Amino acid sequence: MKSLLVITRQPPSRLCAREALDLALASAAFGVPTSLLFIDDGVMQLAKNQQADQLKLKSLAANLQALPLFGVEDIWVCAQSLSERGLDVGDCLLDASMVDSAGITALIERYDQVITL
Repeated sequence: MKSLLVITRQPPSRLCAREALDLALASAAFGVPTSLLFIDDGVMQLAKNQQADQLKLKSLAANLQALPLFGVEDIWVCAQSLSERGLDVGDCLLDASMVDSAGITALIERYDQVITL
């Protein structure tokens, strides 16, 4: 079975953010080895204590917390993207592994399929 890396770059207020999580959950549910990389504004999806209701949106927290239950265990976050947004790994809702720019290139090369949303 081919492995899949889903790269999510959009903030939690964008539909693409939810679609990336849904894609990861669905592919993992069908047994596809799936991982997620949060980069650029996508790192904001991981921020604790989001108030999605103030934007009249459904919170992504339940989807994020379901990832390990569906077998999405490799969750990566770009260290530079976190830093640029005033966050660190301790601010993340999930236990994500930090990766730098060079690590992202190596990470992408490890997967058979890569989808960016």
